[in-house]
Amino acid sequence: MEMKKLTIIASIVAVAILLAFSCKTGKDSTEDKFNEQLVRDSYRIMFFNTENLFDTINDPEKNDDEFTPQGAKFWNAYRYKDKLSNLSKVIIGAGGWELPQIVALSEIENRKVVEDLIYRTPLSKSDYRIIHKESPDARGIDVALMYRKKFFTPISENFIPVKYPSNIGSGTTRDILYVKGRTNQNDTLHVFVNHWPSRWGGQKETEQKRMFVAGLVKHATDSIFKTDKNANIVIVGDLNDYPTDKSLMEVLKTQTEYDKVSSDKLYNLSFYLQEIKKQGTHKYHGQWGILDQIIVSGALLDTANTIHTTIDDAHIYNPDFMLVPDEGYTGKQVFRTYVGYKYQGGYSDHLPVIIRIP
Repeated sequence: MEMKKLTIIASIVAVAILLAFSCKTGKDSTEDKFNEQLVRDSYRIMFFNTENLFDTINDPEKNDDEFTPQGAKFWNAYRYKDKLSNLSKVIIGAGGWELPQIVALSEIENRKVVEDLIYRTPLSKSDYRIIHKESPDARGIDVALMYRKKFFTPISENFIPVKYPSNIGSGTTRDILYVKGRTNQNDTLHVFVNHWPSRWGGQKETEQKRMFVAGLVKHATDSIFKTDKNANIVIVGDLNDYPTDKSLMEVLKTQTEYDKVSSDKLYNLSFYLQEIKKQGTHKYHGQWGILDQIIVSGALLDTANTIHTTIDDAHIYNPDFMLVPDEGYTGKQVFRTYVGYKYQGGYSDHLPVIIRIP
């Protein structure tokens, strides 16, 4: 009953925020000027693993059978609609009084589910646009980017394929999405959206696959730095590794000291959140950790840059409505859609991460 009350409250807040967002006065009004200043001070990039955002239609080319009305999880139109509503509440809440300018997503089945998320929920009043492409992942899950056209203009987009060499193994996984674009202040921004291979089968047994994908991201960012040493780069995603793992520390070469910054190096802000602030986005066997990373180029940590951020501008969005008591261990855990095959009607098994660029 208490969880239902929280959900109702969250719905009311979500609608109120969207109404405030959609209401406009005159172009030159004091309110508009205030809102424009708020936007300039609060450019947010969000990453959210939606945990199996599937539609209800059986696609014979994908391994999506359990997410159908006849499947093992009895995934039907009502549950799908409720999931979309829940995800929209998270996006709205994470943005505060202004929707996030960029929202990166993982574990989405296709473009249709992202369109439904935007157009069949309170987000329908927003100006979000979509970048997506079907990937060869066996389960049929992809990554995507939602961006608000008023605040971000794509210049180019590239889906980097992941093809393992024979010494690593077989199988398919999600592409890496790379989008180069311009902000509303005419600054160039490079955004990478990732969902690296899972740990299914064991962390050590699958580590080489994640290290290989890390190498692809490193190659792409190195190419950008060769052209522009001061490039503004943001890398987000569920990397299925923690900030201290080899794929990040040794292959991607993410830096974890923030006092002396080089513009052409990568800095993992999730390391600070996990190791210093002791926070997490995902709970496994009673332990919180961060699989969902926020990594930026050193240029974005330079306060002299026209757009910049700080380690304190990286956040995990963890509202009460996304958490439930952890009956198996202690404290709380993320309120999931399913636990095994038991339907809970929650949000995801991951908390979103957000970076604010003042």
